[in-house]
Amino acid sequence: MAYLVRKTKRLIIRPLKASDYSQWKISNTTMLPPQNTWDHKNRALEEVTRIRFRKVLSHQMKMRKQDYFFDLGVFEKSSGALIGTVALMNVLRGASQSAFLGYRIHNRYWNRGYGKEAVLAAMEIGFVDLKLHRLEAGVEPPNRRSILLSRSLGFRKEGLKRGMVYLREKWQDLIIYAITCEELGIKWNGEIRARVR
Repeated sequence: MAYLVRKTKRLIIRPLKASDYSQWKISNTTMLPPQNTWDHKNRALEEVTRIRFRKVLSHQMKMRKQDYFFDLGVFEKSSGALIGTVALMNVLRGASQSAFLGYRIHNRYWNRGYGKEAVLAAMEIGFVDLKLHRLEAGVEPPNRRSILLSRSLGFRKEGLKRGMVYLREKWQDLIIYAITCEELGIKWNGEIRARVR
């Protein structure tokens, strides 16, 4: 199994590479109109140039090298389409060995179970490849779909953080859901170490 790469029944989760430009452009310009508060809208054509994509790749590689942010593409096996992203964000090393987990599936691919499939793969990457001990998911209280997804994956609710993130021009509360590797039957195989810079 390749580092930071997982193949599930229907998906491939991996870092973006230069040859993904066409799929990246298509995925960011062919979404349906936003379906809810948390959905994204299409990007303007000037935001999806090849130059911009190279900057995205460079930034993602820099963040991975800093062991801080791992942004991964979610590709549909059958079509090769880039259908979303999963991310292991704000990695803490030292005594914490934890990260936040986030995901986004483009709205043309909703209601197929892709979110759960992609997040399960990202959890394995976090616990096995990155040797994290704990993952957290922050969900806005009205976001019922993400709450249900977190629960279905075994995350436990830990509490509410008020004014945790600045989104849509205001500070938003987040319900924190968390899980450790042991809760999934994965033995922690890391070490307490400082971040490598």
